[in-house]
Amino acid sequence: MSYVFPPAPTPSVPVVGTEAQFPVHRIYCVGRNYEEHAKEMGFTGREPPFFFMKPADAIVVAPPGATTALPYPSLTANLHHEIELVVAIGRGGKNIAAADALSHIYGYAVGLDMTRRDL
Repeated sequence: MSYVFPPAPTPSVPVVGTEAQFPVHRIYCVGRNYEEHAKEMGFTGREPPFFFMKPADAIVVAPPGATTALPYPSLTANLHHEIELVVAIGRGGKNIAAADALSHIYGYAVGLDMTRRDL
């Protein structure tokens, strides 16, 4: 098979304490799941959460102890950050029973979610 141009490498993040990389296929997100944050955004805090995705190549890895540049559109006037709990899914499936859910988790991480609030 030939490509019109070289495909981008698979986005991945380092696994702490190993030489391994965790490949990132999809990023699923939950919004408006924290009542105080929903109120801050102008909602009552009683709305149900919503789900959305971000592209896997949106990941920016910051090596331990290093400062990393975060590219964003130059006309951004209101860039917010949120600290997020990241759950790395290591095994797929569907219609997974709640009792079996933890067996599908590879591990956890801390993420920094950057969102343009001026859009």
